[in-house]
Amino acid sequence: MFSLESFHKEYETITTELVVNGRKFQMLLPKDLTRFINTRDVFHEFPLWAKIWPASWVLAGFLAEMPADQTKKIMEIGAGTGLVSIVAAAFGHNITLTESNPDALLFARANAHCNGCPQLPIMELDWNRPQLRDTVDYIVASEVAYKKDDLRALLSLFNRCMKPGGQIFLAGEMRKVSKDFYKQLETDFNVQVQKKILRSDGDEIAIYLLRMSRRNPVIKP
Repeated sequence: MFSLESFHKEYETITTELVVNGRKFQMLLPKDLTRFINTRDVFHEFPLWAKIWPASWVLAGFLAEMPADQTKKIMEIGAGTGLVSIVAAAFGHNITLTESNPDALLFARANAHCNGCPQLPIMELDWNRPQLRDTVDYIVASEVAYKKDDLRALLSLFNRCMKPGGQIFLAGEMRKVSKDFYKQLETDFNVQVQKKILRSDGDEIAIYLLRMSRRNPVIKP
């Protein structure tokens, strides 16, 4: 049974406050990444989950503005510490948070409790071996097209988990790996792209939001 008390005994945290669509959210993040890094191989499984990426803020804002429909099932993949799913749940969406890293899952649970949605469905999901019974209307994710080794599993997950006529929303910066992946997706998906510029302290970050639907969705009888 999860409790915030036991969580805080296990982890040292800092709190980051964000405003999404006029509503404040307080997110717990690791104070120090040292315990999550493999010192023998720093770049293997580096804890990318342990920060809030600009793309997550953009995707959270998009879902906050999207009309909520409880009959539509949404699944977030690669959720990290949970901002996107928590915001979506706060604005009335029927969303399930999924993540593979066990530490990230605990931070997501803590953040769900801290932001008034302790009943948010949270589950472990390995993209290579997804143990899912249901399909969903929407799959959402931020900064998941990051490593080339993940792309085949991602595409398989899209094919397995999305309902006929469903949609995928991906947010992220445009890197070579993600650009190549998006080009690959255009073979089977209609892809609409929005570009959002985030400005902070004189810096600009371009975030791309992709909205995708199958070109020839399979309609089940």
